[in-house]
Amino acid sequence: MNTISKSTLDFLKELKQNNNREWFNANKSTFEAEQKKVKAFYNSVMEHLKATDLIESVKIFRIYRDVRFSKDKLPFKSHFGGQFTRATNKLRGGYYLHISPGESFLAGGFWEPNKEDLARIRKEFEMDASEISAILNTPEFKKHFGKLKGESVKSAPRGFDKNHPNIDLIRLKQFIVTREFTDDEVLAPNFLNEVTASFVAMRPFLDYMSDVLTTDLNGISLVD
Repeated sequence: MNTISKSTLDFLKELKQNNNREWFNANKSTFEAEQKKVKAFYNSVMEHLKATDLIESVKIFRIYRDVRFSKDKLPFKSHFGGQFTRATNKLRGGYYLHISPGESFLAGGFWEPNKEDLARIRKEFEMDASEISAILNTPEFKKHFGKLKGESVKSAPRGFDKNHPNIDLIRLKQFIVTREFTDDEVLAPNFLNEVTASFVAMRPFLDYMSDVLTTDLNGISLVD
């Protein structure tokens, strides 16, 4: 399956308007048919990714929402989402694809790095941000993603100089890249190629961050 069907977006639109168990159960066969097509598309993405990166698996997230600790009690997601996991402990980060009418996008990076990883990234940027800056300023990166995104702390993190020349990078607590797609782009025959091209453009960023997170400040590997 190398395309996303219009029927998939139509189903998700209807689900958003009828987000209840009664409607879903009455239309479960339609859901299962659309889910099967979407899974086939994600598998096609994975096969294309394997030509450029070491991909361990693809995981399609469940349509059912966990509402136990949420104020939003709607039982179903109105999107399909899938994650492509990189193989080996030397390759950090991953690829994500989100299909939703009017809100489709792909993303990758480091959403909530733990305390140790965040400190390691910030120390790297404090020492030398020339390599990450070069990646973020390549025409290919800017074409697909524009800029690095993520929430930042309001001031300099503890232990860092607020006047450091790389303070904008040091203040970040998330390191994310995204590309949005219109419905027309999602349904276009070349959507698979566009997704693949963006993931390929993302790899230098993921590889750099992987190198940072698997070495110490002297560049000595921390993993086998």
